[in-house]
Amino acid sequence: MGILLNLETSSTNCSVCIAKDGEILAMQELNSANYSHAEKLHLFIEEVVQEASLKMEDIEAVAVSKGPGSYTGLRIGVSAAKGLCYALGIPLISVSTLKSMASQIKIKEDEVLIPVLDARRMEVYSAIFDADLHQIKETKAEIIDEHSFVEYINAKSVHFLGSGAEKIKELFTDSSINYHCEVVPSAREMASISADKFNASEFEDVAYFEPYYLKDFVLQTKKAKS
Repeated sequence: MGILLNLETSSTNCSVCIAKDGEILAMQELNSANYSHAEKLHLFIEEVVQEASLKMEDIEAVAVSKGPGSYTGLRIGVSAAKGLCYALGIPLISVSTLKSMASQIKIKEDEVLIPVLDARRMEVYSAIFDADLHQIKETKAEIIDEHSFVEYINAKSVHFLGSGAEKIKELFTDSSINYHCEVVPSAREMASISADKFNASEFEDVAYFEPYYLKDFVLQTKKAKS
């Protein structure tokens, strides 16, 4: 087991925790629609290390949320994680954003978890997990409509969680559907997942690791005035 720094920047929530053996020692986060990552991330890292009465040199690995999610947010988190790994000579661990979201809700064996992150318009990033957090449908970006997820809605009690759940709530009102729109990706749930990966030596190549953007980033520019 080890002392791990966990960074979550894939959504509006800038979240950092430091954990030992999967148990959180200190945590800071701010969920702001203005995306505070650039201003807060390094400050939060310094604060959690200090609060845990540790030094940067005590950290044995850095875990980062790998996406999918905000392009800019993911870039900021991964860049910070890589910089720390290089500077301290420690391993990099990546954690699925949607899996850590799914771990926030406990369900029965016959139910399913569908974390959904808002993308653009009627599009979401989603994956499907069972009660044991085994992924039973691949992570994908999709445009939702009245046919989305029906094979699960018709067969099981379903839990939608995350910012994309608001869009789905407009389409389905079935009583077997549970909505957890308040769920946001957080470093809190990363702690146990990253600890398991650390113990299994499941590390990323620091030089070549890239976030899971899921789809190409489209740079929008203003039209030139005629």
